[in-house]
Amino acid sequence: MLLDVRDLQVEFHTREGVAKAVNGVSYSVDAGETLAVLGESGSGKSVTAQAIMGILDTPPGHITGGEIIFEGRDLLTLKEDRRRKVRGAEMAMIFQDALSSLNPVLTVGEQLGEMFTVHRGMSRKDAKARAVELMDRVRIPAATARVDQYPHQFSGGMRQRIMIAMGLILITHDLGVVADVADKIAVMYAGRIVETAPVHDIYRAPAHPYTRGLLDSIPRLDQKGQELYAIKGLPPNLLAIPPGCAFHPRCPLAQPVCTTDEPPLYEVDPRRRSACHFWKETLDGAR
Repeated sequence: MLLDVRDLQVEFHTREGVAKAVNGVSYSVDAGETLAVLGESGSGKSVTAQAIMGILDTPPGHITGGEIIFEGRDLLTLKEDRRRKVRGAEMAMIFQDALSSLNPVLTVGEQLGEMFTVHRGMSRKDAKARAVELMDRVRIPAATARVDQYPHQFSGGMRQRIMIAMGLILITHDLGVVADVADKIAVMYAGRIVETAPVHDIYRAPAHPYTRGLLDSIPRLDQKGQELYAIKGLPPNLLAIPPGCAFHPRCPLAQPVCTTDEPPLYEVDPRRRSACHFWKETLDGAR
């Protein structure tokens, strides 16, 4: 197993109180496997990724529990200098806003080459040659000529390709892209994982009402001219997450038990889980 996140918990200490941004998240990724983490803004996706990478803003963020096992090592127990060597050389993160993630006063070649000078001890000349190779790999035209250009001289799409060249991974909110590239999906809501399953199982028949709402919100060609579906209400305030199932104020299937008892991740089948007391009804309604 390449990555195994176990019961990860992250809190943000603010003037208004303690926000539980990540509340017991667990998932794993095997070598060669792609996991997509879905959810609305504020669900905990980015905070989970930042905690794994070791780039969480502290303060106000604090990892209060859990383990992050990467290639057999718990990253949370590593000293910062060792953690820094893992970050960039062995794992990387591509941000959605590529322009803000690149240094505007350094050329793209310098930023790509830094991975090789810092982590592999290459000369600047050799690192620049490797930077050109990476740019070619992600199909940036005229890489040799453009390696000395600055981020503002590239289009938004090209800047994202530069970030991909740094990490050779992909982070996206596009559910269509997820369907094409992911092997399995973890759906997050209010800091918790509410459903996990192989990608095609989720698209065919979601077992959680929140997942179903996300999928129903995707525009479809056979619904031209019709009003797009939207999940009613807003995500909860992380300073005051509702008791029971956090999704119950917005859920069309909510019953009294949902307001008092937090659902565990029920086993739907050996490969999928759903944190819904009424996952069977949800699954039957999706078929």
